[in-house]
Order: sequence, then structure tokens, then C-alpha cells
Amino acid sequence: MKTALPEEENALNKKDFVALNDVRWCPGCGDYAILNAIQRTFPELGVPKEKFVIVSGIGCSSRFPYYMNTYGFHTIHGRAPTVATGVKVANPELSVWLVTGDGDGLSIGGNHLLHLIRRNPDVNVLLFNNRIYGLTKGQYSPTSEVGKKTKSTPFGSVDYPVNPLLFALGSESTFLARTSDTEMKHMVETFKAAHAHKGTSFIEILQNCVIYNNKTWEPVTGRESKSEQSLFLEEGKPLVFGAERNKGIRVNGFDPEVVTLGENGVSESDLLVHNPKTSNPAYPALLSQLNYPAFPTPFGIFRQLEGRKTYEDAVAQQVAASQSKQGEGDLQALLTGSDSWVVE
Repeated sequence: MKTALPEEENALNKKDFVALNDVRWCPGCGDYAILNAIQRTFPELGVPKEKFVIVSGIGCSSRFPYYMNTYGFHTIHGRAPTVATGVKVANPELSVWLVTGDGDGLSIGGNHLLHLIRRNPDVNVLLFNNRIYGLTKGQYSPTSEVGKKTKSTPFGSVDYPVNPLLFALGSESTFLARTSDTEMKHMVETFKAAHAHKGTSFIEILQNCVIYNNKTWEPVTGRESKSEQSLFLEEGKPLVFGAERNKGIRVNGFDPEVVTLGENGVSESDLLVHNPKTSNPAYPALLSQLNYPAFPTPFGIFRQLEGRKTYEDAVAQQVAASQSKQGEGDLQALLTGSDSWVVE
């Protein structure tokens, strides 16, 4: 009789998820840090290695499956959400992670991503946002800022950019979060929370493209600016930020505003208190619109709603109910139908 190994001998570590393929991103690319964070996260999730699947589309970020020692599927441009949905429905026991970028996910893949989010399969979506098309050598993307000069917008972009978190919220996302490639610990904790959530988790990752859009997030995530321009969300705590932790966010009517604690009698009791579990979408919408330079950029979990049925559970229940009434069915009879003929 085979004896089970002690738990510590069965434990996975980062090396178990490192593929033998050479990682071929540009030196200094933010994707390296995200890959490192995922390889650190997976061993801590308590999921057997063979149960992980990474699905990607097209773009620099979408090389991810080649660099992870897991099952993977490198799909075509924008279609990763449909494949990820199919994988989860076909085998609900799998831990499915979808890797995409601001171009792949919000341009040609925007329609597919919308439907994945609204259906709420238990899939974790990692959207790398570098505000540029990197793989095709530096064209403006759906998240590029107004006025951005690129190879395809030499006089500056006139497009208003997509807000990824508002896009996901409008698609009825049950889990919204943002992290950055400069925050290793924060990435790992965010990925753990996404995995624990039952339903679609949408995570925007601010990522640097060192070649075509270098330091695009420097005003927010840079060492000298982070304390004043980043707001790290903690459930049940007021929205406080600043190098001296003396600034906060409060609401004046319907509008948020930055205040200084101690000035004009302002105290922490006047500030918004973070509650990602409210069902009112107005709160995560407000957070999603806090943008540099007028406001600090929030990081953390914006929305975390539990209890909504997942797509794979709904499909399984429907199939079971149909089979209980009509039996398992006959595939050949279905294909033949009642209106067929034979040509001799």
C-alpha cells in the first residue's frame, strides 16, 4: 500500500512553477516582476500543480504560459476570455488565470472580456496596463492618455482613454483590484485574494514598458512620488495617504476631495472609510476615478462581492436539471434530427 508523503514533502515552491524556457522580455520590463509574483503566489494557494491553467491572448504579456510550468493556452488576439470560460466550464476543478494587456483585452478583446466578466466564471483576470502596444513596436493603446505621441499618433492621441476598472465595474464585476509591478508583496496578496474569491476576479496591474513607454507610471509609483500619489486601500480603515499620513479623501456632496488632517478641524472621522463589500457600485466607481494629478491613485481591492452564482455552476445545474427530466440524450439522434434523408 502506498503511503502518503508528509505534508511538508508535498509542499510546492516557486521553483516548481518556473518553466525551462528562456524568458524573453526586454531587460527591465515590468512583466518579469509580475511573473515572479505569480510564481511566488501559486505555491501558497493549496492547489495541486496540475490544476493550474494559464490562458493568454496576443501581446508581450501573453507569452506568460511559456514561462510558467503549468498547463497553458496561448490563444489568438482578444479571444483568451472565451477560451478561459470554456476551460472553466469544461472542468470547474481547475484554477484558471487569464493574462492579457490593455491592447489585447480592451481593444479587439473588449467584447469578449465584457461577456466573461458579466457571466462571472471563477476565472482570475490579470490585465497588464502599460498604456502602449509593445509587441507591435509602440502604437497608442485604448488606455493611452490624451495627447500621447506614438508611432500611430505623431501629433498626439485625441482619444479619451478607457478606464479598465470602470469597464469591469460596468460589466458587473464581483471583484475589482489594482496593483503595480513595483509592489511585489502587494501583488502577491492581491493575487491570493483574487484566488479566494468565488467568481471572476479582475485585477489591473500598472506595468512599465521600458522600451516604448518607459516610466509611464513613475508619477504614481516612483520612489519619490509614491507616498504622496498612491493610496493603499485597507478594509475598514479611512482613506489616508501622504508621506506623513496627514492627507485623506472625503466626500463633499457627490464629489471626492483631498483634505489635510488637522486643518479647519478635519479629522479621520470625516474621511471615507474603505468598504469593498458594499453592493452599491457608486463607491468603487468613485475610487476608480481618483486619478493623478488631482488625486492619489488607489491600490488594493475596490470591490469584493460574494454570493453571486458562477457561470460554471449555473451551466452544471442546468445540465443536471435537463438530464433528470429528459435523460442524458443521444448525440447521434441530435445530429441526425427528425428531418434528415439519405442520398443513394
